[in-house]
Amino acid sequence: MSTEHLAFLAFLAFLAIGIVSMPVYALVGPRRDRDQDGKGGQFMGGAGAFPLHWFMWAISPLVNGSLRIGLTPDFYNYAGLALGLASGAFIATGRLELGGWAIVLSGIADILDGRIARLTGVASDFGDFIDSTFDRFAEAATFIGFALYLRTTPFGAVLAGAALAGALTVSYARARGEVSKVVCTRGLMQRGERLALTALLCFLAEPLAGRLRTVPSNIIQPTLALIGITTWVTAVHRTAWIAARLRRSSE
Repeated sequence: MSTEHLAFLAFLAFLAIGIVSMPVYALVGPRRDRDQDGKGGQFMGGAGAFPLHWFMWAISPLVNGSLRIGLTPDFYNYAGLALGLASGAFIATGRLELGGWAIVLSGIADILDGRIARLTGVASDFGDFIDSTFDRFAEAATFIGFALYLRTTPFGAVLAGAALAGALTVSYARARGEVSKVVCTRGLMQRGERLALTALLCFLAEPLAGRLRTVPSNIIQPTLALIGITTWVTAVHRTAWIAARLRRSSE
């Protein structure tokens, strides 16, 4: 059994555990995650509140375990960066399932570094800067990986480049707004949505292509186009929203 096959089976097991745990979470009594509420976290433009808060509940044992053994925010910052870079290498070489796992684990590391920093009282401007900047490196690696994977297709590299440019513009608009003390965390395709969609794409592109009797690139390219369009819509929305508030405050 190949490594890629094992990675896909692990994804199916992960998905099954997630589906089973959701009713448990609902029965326990869904509680909104204070950390996400405090920073205005959203998923799917606010429509995905249940999966967002469920996921935070599901990874809480990782937070508690990390605190017990003394793993620091810096550990997760560097782990997230390494995994993000690895995702690009895996995708570029056609090992999509491994790329998907690297994206998932990089995203979890990105969540854990901030939560642990806030829980231990070590949150700082330095940590925020490293966290945000490493996220951009990791995400750039993922989309460059897709561009290399699709290099023999007519439009693959362009679509991957458009998705990357849109993702970076979304992040820049928020960062620049925060410098001016205007925070905007809204949008159709934020980092959480991009992580979820690119990871699912890595896990499902080859199985879907087999079912549809086509090649994985024909599954990947429309998805990258969707990411590209929605990231640019999000970037324009954030730019207009922040600009309107800055104009009003200056009048």
